[in-house]
Amino acid sequence: MPKLQDKVAVITGGGRGLGKAFALKYAAEGARLFIPDISLERALETVAEIKANGGDATATLCDISDETSVADMADALKKAYGRADILVNNAAIWAGLNITPWDAWTTADWERILKVNVIGTWLVCKALVPLMGPGSKIINIASNVAQVPAAQVFMPYACSKGTMYTFTHSLARALGEKGINVNALAPGYTTTRASLDQRDSEGTFKLATSEQSFQRRENPDDLLGAALFLASADSDFITGQVLYVDGGTVML
Repeated sequence: MPKLQDKVAVITGGGRGLGKAFALKYAAEGARLFIPDISLERALETVAEIKANGGDATATLCDISDETSVADMADALKKAYGRADILVNNAAIWAGLNITPWDAWTTADWERILKVNVIGTWLVCKALVPLMGPGSKIINIASNVAQVPAAQVFMPYACSKGTMYTFTHSLARALGEKGINVNALAPGYTTTRASLDQRDSEGTFKLATSEQSFQRRENPDDLLGAALFLASADSDFITGQVLYVDGGTVML
């Protein structure tokens, strides 16, 4: 029996990278997918792939940092499926970021990254929680970057992802009485297109791998089991946790 049969799963930024990998996995486990993405073209490509495999999926254009856009996305979800059982807060600014000295980032960089990665995630939760009931799952995509030396050269991104720890803890407390689970996944440096396109990605992968217990690059497939676990009934009594999936870099 598929673990997510007939569940409605919303994956922000599901048009590429980890978001697309999560969407395809959830669809294979029986979920109906709703894909909001800042690129409608990418979202439609994910939807087409899901439908080609016999699944059910819908795409919509959404900028999670814009409150009106998020409200429109929630309305589209309500019309398409009426509810959300799973929300994966995957959309974030990562593509285009490069190793940069801590004091060379601009104020505009900080504001842009925090507006999407932190405020945008909050806006999505605020809009979609009313469409979620007991037993629903929220999965925030954090990162191990806030806990490793690379934080100093990706400082605004690291701070935005570090905020996801506290956001996850706070939201789990707030939504516990509603029976909604809130957890986070914290990947390491993963072989997505956005990472591979960075300056000196080879050097960054070499450094990241050297810090791991498993001496190989992390791939999107390495996250799928944990993402499915947190979305399924197998994790019903787990909330407020950050699950590191990074080859044994961060150990708590």
